[in-house]
Amino acid sequence: MKKIIFLMLFSFTSISHAQVFYSKTEALELAFGKSTVENLSLFPDDAQTEKIQQLAKTKLESGLFTFYAGKENGKVLGYAAIESETVRTKPETVMILLTPDGELKSVTILAFHEPAEYMPPERWFESLAKRPLAEMDFSKGVDGISGATLSTHSALNSVRKVMAIYQVMVKK
Repeated sequence: MKKIIFLMLFSFTSISHAQVFYSKTEALELAFGKSTVENLSLFPDDAQTEKIQQLAKTKLESGLFTFYAGKENGKVLGYAAIESETVRTKPETVMILLTPDGELKSVTILAFHEPAEYMPPERWFESLAKRPLAEMDFSKGVDGISGATLSTHSALNSVRKVMAIYQVMVKK
């Protein structure tokens, strides 16, 4: 009986780590306020996929990407992308917000299903703002976070991927 109670408690505590901070609708409102949001469905061809992977230094897992363009009076305010990646065994979902010129403006955690102590702090994400894609790398000055190594690697992969997709498919 003690073993069953232990297993039930263990299962409950592992489930209780999941935190959803913002829905997609809330996240896009956080990014663009009450402005118009337009979906951009992007389907990279083989050459674009290769270029994106080269720039992002990570493999693309999908052939469809959705960017959200915030617009006001016909003017683009910026672009957002929502990305999910598995950290250890559970997903981390982030919204990556780019300026109209493709510069990283911010990263917001929308959902984090690993234990909270593995979640990168907001100040770490803030340190990435305005950093060019070529410098989005731990070997080029991005600080690692002790205790959140895998989640920072996952988040950085997502940021690089979104910035590379912007450069290859959205930038005019």
